[in-house]
Amino acid sequence: MFPSITHVALTVSDLPVSVAWYRRLLGADPVLDEDTGPFHHVVFALDNGTLLGLHAFPDPKPGQFDERSPGLDHVAFGCADRAELDKWRQHLDDLGISRGEIVDAHYGSGMAVRDPDGIALEFFAPPA
Repeated sequence: MFPSITHVALTVSDLPVSVAWYRRLLGADPVLDEDTGPFHHVVFALDNGTLLGLHAFPDPKPGQFDERSPGLDHVAFGCADRAELDKWRQHLDDLGISRGEIVDAHYGSGMAVRDPDGIALEFFAPPA
């Protein structure tokens, strides 16, 4: 069996802005805030055991996130079903976080969101 993903680390341009945004989205405080020297990272522990890290480097390379470039396309957060996805839609609306509409397909339903750096995130539910 292939191992599960333990963590995802996203490089951000403005760490305090991103930490505040993800704190609101996740409804949780970070479990780690550490400047290692080569980079500063803040880590959130998701309820499913996955860690979500935000990294900031002292020598950032300018550029804008583009899922069409080689590298990360998006990070998807799993919802148990369409009803849970609808709850996340309402939660994002309550927080005033811009989002796409829920798109239903034969393989499941997804809703797109972008973080302050434009990194593509998705809330995804499997088909019923």
